[in-house]
Amino acid sequence: MTTMQKIMSDTDIVTLLRNYGINPTSQRVLIAHVLFTRCTHLSAEDVYRLVNVDNHRVSKATVYNTLGLLASKGVVREVIADPTRIFYDPNTLPHHHFFDVTTGELTDISAEQIHVSGLPPLPNGAKLEGVDVIVRMRAVK
Repeated sequence: MTTMQKIMSDTDIVTLLRNYGINPTSQRVLIAHVLFTRCTHLSAEDVYRLVNVDNHRVSKATVYNTLGLLASKGVVREVIADPTRIFYDPNTLPHHHFFDVTTGELTDISAEQIHVSGLPPLPNGAKLEGVDVIVRMRAVK
């Protein structure tokens, strides 16, 4: 994902949240604003730090709970890059990721660049929701 910023007003964020059935409290709007204006992958700690830059008082619990709500409603994607690092991705279109284990950076790979074949049959009564590929790498110097 690029670090290009997207201009979204608070009104746009409120509309987005309402469209997903989420009550747009001021703290939720602030958290969503950080995610959608930066257009990058952020951890919960990144979001917590960024929402409190301008002396806002948003607790860690509120940040974590709101990110969980946004992910469960499909507003953002949760990307588990490694067992200790979860990113929140405002790009919900199908795509995959490179994860640099040295820098901790997560970068998008378009869905067209990866072809998955040979998946095992799903258990009875299950339907495929999607396949997420994370390519872990380390820059060689």
